[in-house]
Amino acid sequence: MPDGAWSLFFAYIYKLCLRRILTMKIFTAQQIRDADAYTIRHTPISSLALMEKAAIACTAWICRHYNEDTPVYIFCGMGNNGGDGLAITRLLRNRGYNAVAYILHHSTKASDDHTANRNALQQQYHAAVNDIPDNGLLPQLDRNALIVDAILGTGLSRPVEGWIAGIIQQLNDLKPQHEIVAIDMPSGLQADASSINNPVIKADQTLSFEFYKLAFLLPENAAFVGEICILSIDLSPDYIAQTPSRFNITDAFQVRSIYRPRKPFSHKGTFGHALLIAGSEGKIGAAVLSAKACLRAGVGLLSCHIPRCGYQIMQISAPGAMCFIDEQQDHSSGFHNHVLTPEAAAKFKVIGIGPGLGTAAGTSWALEKLLDHYRQPMVIDADALNILASSPALLKKVPAGSLLTPHPKEFERLFGKTANDEERLKVLSQHAVERQLNILLKGRYTAMAFPDGSIWFNATGNPGMATGGSGDVLTGILTSLMAQGYSSQETMLLGVYLHGLAGDHAAAALSQEAMIAEDIVEFLGKTFLELHKLKPC
Repeated sequence: MPDGAWSLFFAYIYKLCLRRILTMKIFTAQQIRDADAYTIRHTPISSLALMEKAAIACTAWICRHYNEDTPVYIFCGMGNNGGDGLAITRLLRNRGYNAVAYILHHSTKASDDHTANRNALQQQYHAAVNDIPDNGLLPQLDRNALIVDAILGTGLSRPVEGWIAGIIQQLNDLKPQHEIVAIDMPSGLQADASSINNPVIKADQTLSFEFYKLAFLLPENAAFVGEICILSIDLSPDYIAQTPSRFNITDAFQVRSIYRPRKPFSHKGTFGHALLIAGSEGKIGAAVLSAKACLRAGVGLLSCHIPRCGYQIMQISAPGAMCFIDEQQDHSSGFHNHVLTPEAAAKFKVIGIGPGLGTAAGTSWALEKLLDHYRQPMVIDADALNILASSPALLKKVPAGSLLTPHPKEFERLFGKTANDEERLKVLSQHAVERQLNILLKGRYTAMAFPDGSIWFNATGNPGMATGGSGDVLTGILTSLMAQGYSSQETMLLGVYLHGLAGDHAAAALSQEAMIAEDIVEFLGKTFLELHKLKPC
């Protein structure tokens, strides 16, 4: 291959790798504006041409999802978000759509690119431009028309008030007869701050550019953003690579770079010996689910400490697991005896504790004994978290580097109530940093906070995983990966991704309604096969 061709090839690979980095970062509104400005300065490309790229991407998406018979009403603000809407109107008209723009005069001055796109639209399609003055009324919409929201974009820094707030409410009142597609951000939604109780467009689809915004990943905003589609407009990969981001989202290629395939001469000792402390009377199923997930995720050896009532159940349900039987019939109170001896400390690579454990007094006492002496990172979930929450002094004894896996209610018991999701993220990160722990907060986009102050969100998973035992499966996966030698952060990123992707495969095969926690375990094999097919960047 000629030298020039090699140079082009390596330049392509470099840009491809940077593009993958791009998909992982979640930038603030200011960083996004800076990315636009950097791209304009260094590409070079004009701001108007960059806006045209955004409009072309949105138009192509709309044309893929709505046919030419669909009337399209595009409501535009006076800034660059409105400029996007005006450009989309022109491009849709070029493709034969009956698209009409309505400009909301909420400001006395339009942005330069907004004005340029208005002029371009008027020159081609004068009738497609309409003005709604301050305190004006919405037009009468054709039946089943599509509404495109291009009123307010990423730059919004305070809650919407007055007339525009009323317009937002009127547009929301038109649902479900009319679907709403938001451009960049649903109007009224703030990118970096909580918008709880603020007037916000309730979009069915949000078409955003290059990055997820933090607001998209917060549960309180689910009713506003709808389905999210991230469109590329070729912002500078150099800016993205050199700009740090506290918030990130996992993707398949990043997870593949963490994953370590097995080597030919591996043996079961290579993949660690884990101890799972779980189960109590009536909750042995949680222990079984966690044990099965731990085995299926690749641990070399697994021992389970369970109360006497669970012995036969565990041996029949998970024959690959060895059992330690507690002296108690219905709960465990002697598990510390199997951990605190020198022999045990050398034997077990990691301890996972909590699924179905119960909160009996003896169990709480044994956990305190364990934390007094055991200093290796652990995976702590479910009832073990509830015991920590009931005795805050115990939380201080949790070994640095441990993984805590609360759902929202468990998180609230541990760290207190918060006013909104943004504040909860701050509390999550604060405790991860101060206590040097790895804490995940379960949800649609599970948030994972690390001791370095970074927060990662996971995009795999679906509502079908909101079923009893799903969290026990996650604990088993995390315990397994940590036993295999993955670091705490690698364990959390890889484990949560695998758990969600297995749930996605289960939902695709069985439906979200019919899937159960056991199905997540069963589809872990397919998930690992996918990892083998991906090539790290």
